[in-house]
Amino acid sequence: MPVAPRRTALLCALLTSAVPLTTATAAEPRAATTTPPLRFGACPASVPAPPAPDRVECGTVRVPLDHTRPDGDHLRIAVSRVRASGTPAERRGVLLVNPGGPGGSGLPYAVTKRAKLPAAVRRAYDVIGFDPRGTGHSAPAGCGPMGGLFDRPGTGSAPLDPVPYDRPGERAYLDSQRRLAADCAAGTGRALPHLSTSETARDMDAVRAALGERRISFLGVSYGTYLGAAYTARFPRHVDKLVLDSVVGPEDWHTFDIRQAHALLRQRDVLFDWLARHDSRFRLGATAHQVRAAYRRTRDGLAAHPVAGFGAAAFDRAVYRALGRTERWAALGDGLRTYLDEGAVDRLRPAEPFDGPASRTYEAANRVVKCADGPGPTPGRVLADIRGLRRADPHPVLTGLEAAACTYWHTRPAERTRLGSPAAPPALLVASSHDPVTPIAGARALGRTLPGSRLVTLHDDYSHGVFASRGNSCVDSTVAAYLVGGTVPAGNVHCDGPGLPEPSPRP
Repeated sequence: MPVAPRRTALLCALLTSAVPLTTATAAEPRAATTTPPLRFGACPASVPAPPAPDRVECGTVRVPLDHTRPDGDHLRIAVSRVRASGTPAERRGVLLVNPGGPGGSGLPYAVTKRAKLPAAVRRAYDVIGFDPRGTGHSAPAGCGPMGGLFDRPGTGSAPLDPVPYDRPGERAYLDSQRRLAADCAAGTGRALPHLSTSETARDMDAVRAALGERRISFLGVSYGTYLGAAYTARFPRHVDKLVLDSVVGPEDWHTFDIRQAHALLRQRDVLFDWLARHDSRFRLGATAHQVRAAYRRTRDGLAAHPVAGFGAAAFDRAVYRALGRTERWAALGDGLRTYLDEGAVDRLRPAEPFDGPASRTYEAANRVVKCADGPGPTPGRVLADIRGLRRADPHPVLTGLEAAACTYWHTRPAERTRLGSPAAPPALLVASSHDPVTPIAGARALGRTLPGSRLVTLHDDYSHGVFASRGNSCVDSTVAAYLVGGTVPAGNVHCDGPGLPEPSPRP
């Protein structure tokens, strides 16, 4: 991607950390005893420009690879900032934001999320984005082939169908997880145990110190809620306001992945019924049973005969992505119909190819962080949980079971990430009542680790990501009042949601 001249100098500085840590950290000088002020300049071209007169600026913060060994190897965390647009009297400090993952790049998020925030929040806060360690421009993790995850069918050792239906399939599934773990160990090197949520929480506090702030506010979405809770556990008195949207519960990653997989199956049933109720639009069947059959014909066909590298695994990834946001359902329905009519998969493919560089970095960071956060499951538990999913539905979607690779991880964390603290100020948790990606039970459970917290629920909603995302005035005004005025609701807040959408006319 071409780089604008004004951005070239800082991009070079950012990219000094965007190489494997096995080589990037060797030449780093010894750690400073205090965090120097963060110096901002131009941003890489991947960071969009905000609407005028606002502008985005970027810099880096130098942090230890292992925070318990501050004199050891170091890496640089890429940081972005869009300043508050209000008067000095309106300013409330800085608002760090994280888009989720693990593996999501936060550097552009300061611009894209800020554009959706209520005006009062934009006027009150400098919005700070950052690439967590292992992602984007902050020493990205590398996992090479990842056990065949990125192989196109017929060109590698990855099975054509990622769902194991028999004992040989189960052995092949476990073998793919073993090879994935070996690829990550080889690609990430000595950084492997240090790309954890706990280390990232310490990086956040280094960012806070570099900004010269005594306390920070934080808005995390999805995995960002887990990160925010981890920061709160370690630095409760450095937290001002804490908004956790679409909450990951306080459980180990494999347990979360399985909970999500069951919720996705329930959501898929809702999708089948929705497509059936709009049969005149999608022509997949007038009953949920008929739509399921059309879905199975599509998947079975792609498993047997992939189209231009798009097989069962790619189809499952497309379904996984679509189930989390109802505005993607119509496109999925159109994709099913087009494949059944024409054998084409263009409408099923995501906008960004799964095997592109950004996606590879995301997938690598996702596994590396999850497996650095705590001990993984045993092979027996992985298979038992997959069999449980197959009992719930003969054809589950296993795309989100990233922590299965932790079974064979090459380092063993001694303990799980600590979340929440009774010493932290009251937090605001936000959840959609039928979010299948982060089921609402996780918000209720995490809330119990954050005394005084309140839960804002968007009822009759089926999507992932709520605040400044769903356009719901009840949710947005409640969170804005908390962030700007410090108003903690007297109790949990219940907002009316939009229900399921009406599909647009056939394109």
